[in-house]
Amino acid sequence: MDMITGESIADRVRGILSNIRTAAEKSGRDSHCVRLVAATKTVPVEHIREGMDAGLSVLGENRVQEALPKIEALAQTQVQWHFIGQLQRRKVRSIVGLFDLIHSVDSVELAHEINRRAGEVGLAQDVLLEVNVGRESTKAGFRPDGLVQLVATMAPLTYLRIKGLMAIPPPTAEAESARPYFIQVRNLAQAVVAERIPGVRMDELSMGMSNDYAIAVEEGATLVRIGSAIFGARHG
Repeated sequence: MDMITGESIADRVRGILSNIRTAAEKSGRDSHCVRLVAATKTVPVEHIREGMDAGLSVLGENRVQEALPKIEALAQTQVQWHFIGQLQRRKVRSIVGLFDLIHSVDSVELAHEINRRAGEVGLAQDVLLEVNVGRESTKAGFRPDGLVQLVATMAPLTYLRIKGLMAIPPPTAEAESARPYFIQVRNLAQAVVAERIPGVRMDELSMGMSNDYAIAVEEGATLVRIGSAIFGARHG
């Protein structure tokens, strides 16, 4: 229970799901096409379970070592696990096949490593390509310029299934200021689709977090990654 607002985790989850429905309807979208990914970094399992009871069905983790015990603890549930943090190549072996979707493929080299490790265990790994929409030197990700051509070079990777794009816009004082970046991601996905690259799909747009998810949904997000708005401010 939040001692300031009086809201429980369950209250927050229900409120966010309601906001997602409203934002989707505002833009003429089917709200069932948008999924809430609860960012569970540093969140204990008992708090995650409270959120699941209120409707959470997709959990996102940033760190492999933290995720492993949580995945084991919730192994008997129907929840999906997404990897949403920056992924180091040396960690790929630990997460391939463990996560339903990797949001943060930020280089061609990482794509090849995921393909290699997935091939070793005989499965195809679903991934999103991270786009550096703000062209920020401090952030990883593909630059928008030339993205379509790079997608074409990764398409032949047998064990890598490109499902869409992910982006984190530059920090903005107001949520509305993030809208142009979300539009840019949507347009990039449409440009990839227009090329009809074999084996590549743009079904998923992972964009929008606690402060701007409603704007992201209005502009086409299918996955919104929300942590603090559900679980409160966290450290670590």
